Amino acid sequence: MTDALPETMACVEITKPGGPDVLVATERPVPTPGSGEVLIKVQAAGVNRPDVIQRLGHYPAPKDASDLPGLEVAGEIVALGEGDTGGLKVGESVCALLAGGGYAAYAVAPAPQVLPVPTGYDGVKAAAVPETFFTVWHNVFERAALKAGERFLVHGGTSGIGTTAIQLAKAFGATVYTTAGSDEKCAACRDLGADLAVNYATEDYVEAIKADTGGKGVDVILDMVGGDYLPRNVALMAPEGRHVSIAFLARSTVEMNFMPVMLKRLTLTGSTLRPQPVAAKGRIAAALREQVWPLLEAGSVGPVIHTTLPLEQAAQAHALMESSAHIGKIVLTVGR
Repeated sequence: MTDALPETMACVEITKPGGPDVLVATERPVPTPGSGEVLIKVQAAGVNRPDVIQRLGHYPAPKDASDLPGLEVAGEIVALGEGDTGGLKVGESVCALLAGGGYAAYAVAPAPQVLPVPTGYDGVKAAAVPETFFTVWHNVFERAALKAGERFLVHGGTSGIGTTAIQLAKAFGATVYTTAGSDEKCAACRDLGADLAVNYATEDYVEAIKADTGGKGVDVILDMVGGDYLPRNVALMAPEGRHVSIAFLARSTVEMNFMPVMLKRLTLTGSTLRPQPVAAKGRIAAALREQVWPLLEAGSVGPVIHTTLPLEQAAQAHALMESSAHIGKIVLTVGR
């Protein structure tokens, strides 16, 4: 590590499971990068739903990760660990996917999970990319193998995941359907490229999308709700359809009839990103660099940022996320 680094840093920690008020600003020692890791001086950190679930006590950090919340950052590399760091250099502007530790002035990231800041992006915009783009790419394009010409549905279209999924699915040639909780949010989804956005508060999304598709249904569904959405999703799926679960805002348990799964030859799958090994995340990063970074730099797709707040206002950021009043990402900025 370089001698210029401070010994301690500002950060926000979870003092105990609970509401947003359990997030407290404090100081901790600056972490040291291990073998194959880099140390990033953080300019901004994205706020994501898994941070909220961790704060509530339901999504603990992996045993080898920081217990601080925060799964994505952008900033400048200030130190390299021993071993292979993939040619990364001190002074490079990067964004990175983390297993934890992002709500801090310095964060350690495995080199394979580090990507260059897209051309034309500042730290705030870059910090809003990794978590949702890694998640959507892996689940929609790898696990569900969405192809051009297919019909795609993502629930929660104005969430960070939703805004990303709408744009990427559209950019790669799919017809895009989504659900959202208000007419304003549905309009925002259409502005991002959704062909049809259904207000689930006033319409039955299954009937609306069946009508729009002439009864054919959809080929791929990305679901974050769970609960009774699962059998409704299955009813909406076309033969050979693929359903991917990535979260359960309602609940993870449901009783349903699996006969339609058999008759339509459906695939039900899911994943979580955080526990996956570095090599798997590195493979996703490489695919993003090749397939998606050109779209980011061309302005064809990009993160939707609802607001930014200073790091010490992480509690307010979590309260905003839990209110579901936001459209897109919430980003924490770190003072210089």
